[in-house]
Amino acid sequence: MTSKALVLPGGSYRRHAPHEAEPVASWLRSLGIDADILRYPVGMPHPAAHDAIGARIAQLRAAGADRVLLVGFSAGGHAAGLAALRPAGSTGRVDGLVLGYPVVSLEKHSHQGSSEVLLGDADTAERRIALSLESLVTADAPPSFLFHSFDDEKVPVEHSLLLSSALHRARIPHELHLYPLGGHGCGLGGDLVPWTHACAAWLARGGWLPDGSPPA
Repeated sequence: MTSKALVLPGGSYRRHAPHEAEPVASWLRSLGIDADILRYPVGMPHPAAHDAIGARIAQLRAAGADRVLLVGFSAGGHAAGLAALRPAGSTGRVDGLVLGYPVVSLEKHSHQGSSEVLLGDADTAERRIALSLESLVTADAPPSFLFHSFDDEKVPVEHSLLLSSALHRARIPHELHLYPLGGHGCGLGGDLVPWTHACAAWLARGGWLPDGSPPA
């Protein structure tokens, strides 16, 4: 079975944060997962990024990928989640989702920077709901791994809590890891946010690692 991971760095839909790109892809490769960075369009309203991500997933499927994992951070977490929860047909299907301190809701605790770019001149209540991940979860949502820090002042922890609640109601297998400190944009986390160890174990249980078990 051929698996592929795409890493979507954050940056408020205005840029791509370097520390959430190649370092994360390198970590996934160290686990034996074939990973690429997806630098989705920034500075443009929806659906520019969404369409580009869906097209890239379709390319991977056409090239023979049996399973696709999306790994996104902050605004990239929103982009990854939106692609997973609103796929463009069967070729846009995603099999796993890893989200770090993701922007989830444009309706509650909204992240202003991401909202401004995504909504553009069409800022309506209906569009905010339509682009809020917690409102898009169905029984077809992929297994997910979420992590967030309680002291995140840019994207409040409530974002991950909203998504986790929605996944729980839909009975989607998922893990939510919360850390007391770490702020926003911690990337690979380090000692304060040791999410990579927990995520490697989750990936092993999900059959994403070649030998079936995470590194010691």
